Amino acid sequence: MGAFMNSKHMHDALMHNLEGMLYCCLYDQDWTMVFVSNGCKELTGYDPEDLLHNQYISYENITFDEDRAIVRDTIKKALSEGNRYEVEYRINHADGNVIWVLERGNPIYNDAGVVIALEGYIQNITKRKSIEQSLLAAELKYRSIFENTLEGIFQTTADGHYLIVNQSLARMYGYSSPEELIHAFNNIQEQLYVKPGRRLEFVELMKAQGYVEKFESLVYKKDMSTIWISEYAREVNDEHGNLLYYEGTVEDITERKNYEEKLEYQAMHDTLTGLPNRNMLNDRLQLCINFANRYKNKMAVAFLDLDQFKLINDSMGHEVGDQLLVIMAKRLSSAVREIDTVVRLGGDEFVILLTNIDDTNDIFLSMQRVLEAVAVPLTINNLDYLVICSIGVSIYPDDGLDANALLRNADTAMYKAKKAGRNNFQIYTQALNAALTERVTLEYKLRQAIESEEFILHYQPKINFTTGKICGAEALIRWQPEGSELISPFKFIDIAEETGLIETIGEWVIATACYKAKALQEQTGQYLPIAVNVSPRQFRQSNLANTIKKILATTQLDPSYLELEITENTLIDDASKFIETLHTLKKIGVKLAIDDFGTGYSSLAYLKDFPIDRLKIDKVFVSNIEQEPANKAILKAIIVLGQSLGIEVIAEGVETKYQYDYLKSIGCDELQGYYYSKPLPEQAFEQLLLTQTNT
Repeated sequence: MGAFMNSKHMHDALMHNLEGMLYCCLYDQDWTMVFVSNGCKELTGYDPEDLLHNQYISYENITFDEDRAIVRDTIKKALSEGNRYEVEYRINHADGNVIWVLERGNPIYNDAGVVIALEGYIQNITKRKSIEQSLLAAELKYRSIFENTLEGIFQTTADGHYLIVNQSLARMYGYSSPEELIHAFNNIQEQLYVKPGRRLEFVELMKAQGYVEKFESLVYKKDMSTIWISEYAREVNDEHGNLLYYEGTVEDITERKNYEEKLEYQAMHDTLTGLPNRNMLNDRLQLCINFANRYKNKMAVAFLDLDQFKLINDSMGHEVGDQLLVIMAKRLSSAVREIDTVVRLGGDEFVILLTNIDDTNDIFLSMQRVLEAVAVPLTINNLDYLVICSIGVSIYPDDGLDANALLRNADTAMYKAKKAGRNNFQIYTQALNAALTERVTLEYKLRQAIESEEFILHYQPKINFTTGKICGAEALIRWQPEGSELISPFKFIDIAEETGLIETIGEWVIATACYKAKALQEQTGQYLPIAVNVSPRQFRQSNLANTIKKILATTQLDPSYLELEITENTLIDDASKFIETLHTLKKIGVKLAIDDFGTGYSSLAYLKDFPIDRLKIDKVFVSNIEQEPANKAILKAIIVLGQSLGIEVIAEGVETKYQYDYLKSIGCDELQGYYYSKPLPEQAFEQLLLTQTNT
């Protein structure tokens, strides 16, 4: 009895610890389980009770749907042959995963010899299946690599014979089969590589390090066309270290090489014009300098800027602007010698490198040809355009010994050419450098002046011809550096305009003038409009109207006592935008005046659309009426024009009694000038007003 109990204990322990599931099922549609061991839970995720008699789920339902027919057919075939059965298939685990199982079993017969049930053992073989599948995949992969990879694969002898190649390498080199390629080559160096000695370099690298990588070469194909390849290879030695062969891979990198060449070209050339660009400039310039040193002659750098390009590009669109640049690039290239270089820096800026100069007069002649070539009228989209340019020239070695100095000095000379009226070229000089240095210094100090609040306003009275009294004033900016003399706006306004500082300065002037106008009303009881000049750049600000609204709200000044003076030249950039901005400002309630009338973009067609209150006659027409009778006729015409349009006319620059009397006699409304008063500091102007009030 004890032995039996021990045996039963061992049996139970084996059943419990067995990895897998012992079972007995009916040979029916559902494989109805009548016995399952404790391993059921681990194998299927279901408790034994769930499967027994299909209480919760049948084993048929657990079996993977696609494998059910295979399992049943395999078992049926084995039973028909009187054999044990063994089958691998998949089941659906209770946790949702699919696992592989191996089932081995035997039939159970009834007394009539008919199969009524099955008994057997089912175990989890998912790990083994995974390994088998991985091995199979690897085998298939590596078997197909040699045959189907896009890379060429080879084995070669050290003396340059192919031992083995794959189809891809044969195809890459233009051969129909590996056999044809191997048969065709008996000397790789002579038959494959374009560069002499390239195979020797390959072998030397192998000897030195036992492998080569990224070994890029230009090689011949069967038809003698060329491709770029990259080789990765290693030595293969026997157990004694003796070289057997080289083996490796070959990649066709022709497309990449072509792309790199394209990128390199694009990096060094302007996409639009095809000219060398800024990246190539320094290299070409250094070559020119080296050439000049070698042959003991000179070279020149010409910095060129197209003067009307921005206007055309902004008004007519970038498509027209681009076509214009392409035309100009061709003209510049045609105007210089083949040994010279034309570079596009960007925008409308070009650099011309003139080399092999023995006579500086050659530079003058070349620049004259360039000026003439640029200035030829051109037609784009059936519209005619006229473009001119400004050129600055520096000469090596006279004006600089390195690329940066030559470019900087040529740029300086170009700036002088613009100041000289454009459509000309200027040669760099030391005096020009001094002027530039002074300008740079002034720009720096100007920025500091804004932060240090060094600006002040002077006020020049405006006089009514009828009453003879002050009827307004113009606020004029002055710069008063600490401990230095007063600086006239003529010295810094252009710099402020070019650098954009005018926007900050202009806003300060408007705000200060408004505060002053309000203060004068309270202090003197006189309600006088204060006029402020608005620069072209400031006028083009999109937020100008809003800025003025805020200033008027802050200072609590009635808008009618702020007068904005705008020069005619502002109109030339965009006439429709100019008129639109005028109307926007007029809606605020401020007064508007056209300053320096008669010297700028005068057009009666536009003038009728201007919502302006005053025309200010430029002083050039006033100052010489004693000697220039024609100016009298111009003055009369402007005044009659103003009267006919209902616009007041003010003459500025009135300095003599003769001018005063004449202007009064022809009906001018107001005057401004030294005849009555120069621009006055704030306190002096207040005193002048108080004196007028008390008389």
